[in-house]
Amino acid sequence: AGPAMKGLRAALALALLPLLGPTGAVEPISLGLAIAGAAASALTGIISYPRLYCYFKECCLQSHDRRAAAALQENLDEKLFGQHLVNKVVVKAVKGFLNNSNAKKPLALSLHGWTGTGKNFVSRIIAESIYKKGLQSKYVHQFVATLHFPHAHSINVYKDQLQSWIRGNVSICPRSLFIFDEMDKMHAGLIDSIKPFLDYYEFLDGVSYRQAIFIFLSNAGAEKITEVALDFWRSGRRREDILLTDMQNALSVSVFNNKNSGFWHSTLIDKNLIDYFVPFLPLEYKHVKMCVRVEIESRGYTVDEDILTRIADEMTYFPREERIYSDKGCKTVDAKLDYYYDF
Repeated sequence: AGPAMKGLRAALALALLPLLGPTGAVEPISLGLAIAGAAASALTGIISYPRLYCYFKECCLQSHDRRAAAALQENLDEKLFGQHLVNKVVVKAVKGFLNNSNAKKPLALSLHGWTGTGKNFVSRIIAESIYKKGLQSKYVHQFVATLHFPHAHSINVYKDQLQSWIRGNVSICPRSLFIFDEMDKMHAGLIDSIKPFLDYYEFLDGVSYRQAIFIFLSNAGAEKITEVALDFWRSGRRREDILLTDMQNALSVSVFNNKNSGFWHSTLIDKNLIDYFVPFLPLEYKHVKMCVRVEIESRGYTVDEDILTRIADEMTYFPREERIYSDKGCKTVDAKLDYYYDF
């Protein structure tokens, strides 16, 4: 029996004790009323108990944070390939933040790398680890620069709307998750409007933002990441030996000075409000094959090694001479599988 049923049985037992005489006898009608009353009381208690209630209906609840951190670790270990830095940094950052009952500011992660290296995938896993409905949760809010903020002349309107959306959603749920995609296409200066929400304030107009999570996704800085990865490869060193310190400072400076980045001369970087700049390394041939294999298995089909190799071979790689890294990462794997398999 589950916890709810055990609770119901315990409540029924306690309710019946006063009715039982020395011989355990009780009037049939009294027994019926007692059982009904005890059941109603127990059921009311179960439904009103937040943790049990949230098994049936999604709600903003922090008591599952430890389980969320464990789920995040498991999913990244099983489904993310070639990104040892991402795995280490994201798990450490999110786990530490979720388990910190006295955070001084919201968590802010900035994910950088080429298309197809896993930025959207990781943000989805983070969302699914915290909320069962993942990106579909009413407590997860996704903004896409070209969709939600398309016109440069409306930037002041966007600033007001953005502040209102964040303020309203955090007021409803302190553990709100905000994902900003295509930061490299966002108008310069727009993201600075949320600077107060990421700063070290205990309250702003009566609202605390310290439990919220902000994730920024961008292609900006991908050249710098590839440059470091290539240097390691050409010197005969393993990509797994690349450290965050090899990337972090150079990446933040590159993004800050990139005029095609929404973080161009941003106060979020200048005031050190981004907790981690997370580099996504370009994916190699072997990582593409891993992506193909997992996608085939996720569809319930037996892996055909010949097809798997052909799909990986069809991808285009760079630099032109060495052909080390997939220029689309794993982004087109799904479409290529549709061509080769009769789904």
